[in-house]
Amino acid sequence: MSGNGSQVSRRSFLKSAGSATVVATAASSISGCLGGSGDGGGALRYGRSSHSGTLDPQATTSGEVSKVTNQIYDGLINFEPGEAAITESLATDWSMDGEEVTLELREDAQFDDGTDFTADDFIATYRRFVDEDYEHYSDDASAYGPFTLGSWIDSVEADGDYSLNITLTQPYAPFLRNLAMFAAVVLPKNGIEDGFSFNSDANGTGPFQLEELDSSNGRILLTPNDNYWGDGPNVEELLFIEKGQNSTRTQALVEGELEIIDNLGPDNIGSVEDADGVEVQSGQGINIGYMSFNQSRVEEFRDPRVRQAISYAIDTESIVNEVYSGIAEQAGQPCPPALFGHNDDLSPYAYDTDEAQSLLEEAGYGDGFSFDLTTFQNARGYNPAPGSTAETIRTDLGEIGIDVTIDDRQFSDYLTYTSEGKHDASLAGWYTDNADPDNFYYVLLHPQVDSPDGQDWVDWGTEGYNTSNRSAWANQEFMDLVEEAQQTEDQEERADLYHEAAQIAHDEAPWVYIDYADEIRGVRDNVSNYDISAIGGPHLHLVELE
Repeated sequence: MSGNGSQVSRRSFLKSAGSATVVATAASSISGCLGGSGDGGGALRYGRSSHSGTLDPQATTSGEVSKVTNQIYDGLINFEPGEAAITESLATDWSMDGEEVTLELREDAQFDDGTDFTADDFIATYRRFVDEDYEHYSDDASAYGPFTLGSWIDSVEADGDYSLNITLTQPYAPFLRNLAMFAAVVLPKNGIEDGFSFNSDANGTGPFQLEELDSSNGRILLTPNDNYWGDGPNVEELLFIEKGQNSTRTQALVEGELEIIDNLGPDNIGSVEDADGVEVQSGQGINIGYMSFNQSRVEEFRDPRVRQAISYAIDTESIVNEVYSGIAEQAGQPCPPALFGHNDDLSPYAYDTDEAQSLLEEAGYGDGFSFDLTTFQNARGYNPAPGSTAETIRTDLGEIGIDVTIDDRQFSDYLTYTSEGKHDASLAGWYTDNADPDNFYYVLLHPQVDSPDGQDWVDWGTEGYNTSNRSAWANQEFMDLVEEAQQTEDQEERADLYHEAAQIAHDEAPWVYIDYADEIRGVRDNVSNYDISAIGGPHLHLVELE
């Protein structure tokens, strides 16, 4: 979505006070005039590094979008706040037997426009996302469509208004968890069929409703959904505010202009710890930060010896300990330690320029070569200092004769550019969507198309290619293991398969594995009932202000 001034939701136009009142309210929230009230109401102001480029959960891969849409929409299943366990949401009960899935649905849920939620809403949502023969299929559907729902669902049928029967294309172990992913939230059928603008407006069954989208100022104002079926919200307003610089966001927290900030940078943690009325909260993350090699674009990257050489030449231990100030741990494989698919026997690549130079010479690139490194300007949890990270990589690779040009972009532009495969290499990262190893191995490193004979990479323009695989890597042995793990019910057997896949991914080095980051937040001490969620959420409808 382009940022051409303020775009106000339909509810704002319908309010008798007019849209100017909403804008004024948002502005006063920034100045601190609507801080927490003694009765637990007030305005909760959430500071983040990037604005949402859209409000359509089916048109994005961005976690910045999901932070907002998760407040407005519900999935059939949800994650427990602060936990990886799934819990009921729009579905109250479910069963999965092989390829057959049955879900019993909630009968007391309504969208914020007062329309009752039924099974038909999920069916329309599913078809909009993945069914190109559907009249209302979204041409803007993101890469999430296939790996969330489309690749696994053979058919969906409603059994009355409040029961769903889903037949899968194959046994697929993570399926119920996929239903809790942000991209699987339920949209209203009437909006889908009537041309509702999900990009710039919203209508969900969740705890909040959209009041104002102010893209020119990086603000999104939400208010309670009076039709919400669950507990909360406990605040009168929820305001998401973009403050791109870590220092600016931190200062706003310390000065009482924000209640919660995320992506707290390592250089700013001390400022929060030393200030009165605020604290640093942290928890184990389920994420990874990495550098991808676009083998579709750069011929040198197609040789695993080159990828290994670069992995040895970049001092990721220094990045984690010095650039990130120890708020992360060094990575060495795709799956983070919090998940059972992590292979504990693997170690990160050591910093070894002699080994790097030897591998380059063996591959025929002893004199080096050059490439562009695309990165983002805005801090992310898995990379709280992208500029410094890129500079470290540029310097380190210069030591072995590889010339790196840094191409830094605003986050929304970066996402579009890299999703189109225009990057040579890119700094990237991933937060888990479903707390299952499949969400890393399959989503990020399986091309979801056939591997060409005799090569372990695919052309970016291949029909059906999974653009979340920013490296265009297509190792058939790895792909076979991941596919087998998807269809295996026993968790120990799945773990063994993923451990084999991790060994291949480590040795073949389609990425430079950089870090697994902690989840770090800055929180004012008038905030209670806030749980850091490494998956789903943030569950801001439960937050209270004192």
